[in-house]
Amino acid sequence: MDIDALFKSFKEKKIAVVGDIMLDKYIFGHVSRVSPEYPVPVVEVSHETLRLGGAANVAVNIRAMGTATVLFGVTGQDDNAEALKNLMHEHGLSSEHLFHDPQRQTTCKTRILSQSHHITRVDYESRKAVSEQAENFMEEHLGEVVADLDAIILQDYNKGVLTPALISRVIALASSRNVPVFVDPKLESFFNYSGCTVFKPNLTETASSLGIALNNTDSDIEHACMKLKEKLRCEHLVVTRSEKGLTIYNSRFTHIPAASLDVADVSGAGDTVIGILALGFAAGLDIETCAQVANIAAGTVCQEVGAVPVNPAKLLKACREHFQA
Repeated sequence: MDIDALFKSFKEKKIAVVGDIMLDKYIFGHVSRVSPEYPVPVVEVSHETLRLGGAANVAVNIRAMGTATVLFGVTGQDDNAEALKNLMHEHGLSSEHLFHDPQRQTTCKTRILSQSHHITRVDYESRKAVSEQAENFMEEHLGEVVADLDAIILQDYNKGVLTPALISRVIALASSRNVPVFVDPKLESFFNYSGCTVFKPNLTETASSLGIALNNTDSDIEHACMKLKEKLRCEHLVVTRSEKGLTIYNSRFTHIPAASLDVADVSGAGDTVIGILALGFAAGLDIETCAQVANIAAGTVCQEVGAVPVNPAKLLKACREHFQA
């Protein structure tokens, strides 16, 4: 495989991401004492950062590879929405396909860390289903660009954007244009994605969806995959297995071990996997090779603290070493 030609081809693709977008706020500091008021640590803040999270992080990962990326989602009409839009523009993402609902708050997750260790997290969010007006807005805007798309990613965090109605309409629209659909699910809407191209749950989600206890062994995973694929009628099933890597099931099973890199933080690794899976598939790779590249990409982002987009140069170097070894 010509790795350099593959990475160049990424710049010729266009991918849409539809789902729950978030603003991630990180507060970094140092803990040296316990509060005299309550037995909780006192964090002396050194600095703060804002990052794009959820479906927006998936879009950032794809955009980082030079790929044209279109993001669809819902925000409130608040300060966090403005901060999110500003960050999107910094990353070369348009905010024209965002629906702004004054009745909702923009999802924001604030993480407080001390010496790279998470102390606590504070969430501002709404989990109720978005309005029919928001559904119609996203479907209409997606319909305007679908003819130019090479893939669509549905990124679900159970925050209410991917309603059963919207899921069905997006998959039908994509199918009518032969555009592959990639799904990163959450449990609440798990079986609403029937007919998608690639379905990527993690180990816990797979076990919970089937109502079984699941050990992280190849035989257990294979048994679960057969049951799950029968219910979903997807083309490819990709189960991420944490330190065990991932398993692909289509007409056969393929087990891919985790990338052997130092892990600082797994935040956002799943976003990277689904983004690079879709991008590789759009570039013409088979699903097994896509998964290898995505697995390597996840390994590179896990070396950083917090959700960060994939670094193209670092990924290119890692892929050269892997495929040319």
